[in-house]
Amino acid sequence: MSVEIATPERHSAYEDAIAIVVGTLFIALGVVIYTKAVLLAGSTAGLALLLQYASGISFWWLFFAINLPFYILAVKKLGWAFTLRTFVAATLVSVFTRLTSELVSFAHLDPLYAAVMGGALSGAGLLILFRHRTGLGGINVLAIYLQDRFGIRAGYFQLAVDLAILAAAFFVIPLDRLALSVLGAVIVNMTLAINHRPGRYLGVT
Repeated sequence: MSVEIATPERHSAYEDAIAIVVGTLFIALGVVIYTKAVLLAGSTAGLALLLQYASGISFWWLFFAINLPFYILAVKKLGWAFTLRTFVAATLVSVFTRLTSELVSFAHLDPLYAAVMGGALSGAGLLILFRHRTGLGGINVLAIYLQDRFGIRAGYFQLAVDLAILAAAFFVIPLDRLALSVLGAVIVNMTLAINHRPGRYLGVT
């Protein structure tokens, strides 16, 4: 007796659009929470935050500029459609981060809560984007390519890269904030590793 394999239903254009907006809003809020608590994220956002703390240049400019070279890899390996969605998502994170920092303020923000909640928001936002075949440029592009091509879980790969970025921050942010940043990176990437596994969910766009 043959077993029929269900063909995954494609996301519609408006579903992709809503997902990209919601996902990038989650990530932008996570970045703002990290910035207010002087924590460091991972991936390209982490590198942009690290440079912001060291140079004083705004995160949204740095994040946009760092992502530009990675679009070449995205075009060659993942196609124009993925690259366009990723470019839009990265641009929205830059814009939403600036807007959110003006719309949201904190009278008190516990660093431990910031690490957990900021990591959870960023992880959920990335999960939404990944399931709609969208990244945020940089390491996200490479992580999605490696998972699609070799079955390497995106969350585990990004965790290794994130820990390397956090190690480079040893002389930039206080040690207690660095430890909490590691916790946040683990939360982000375990969210992806647990919920975005090959074969468990097929995001077709």
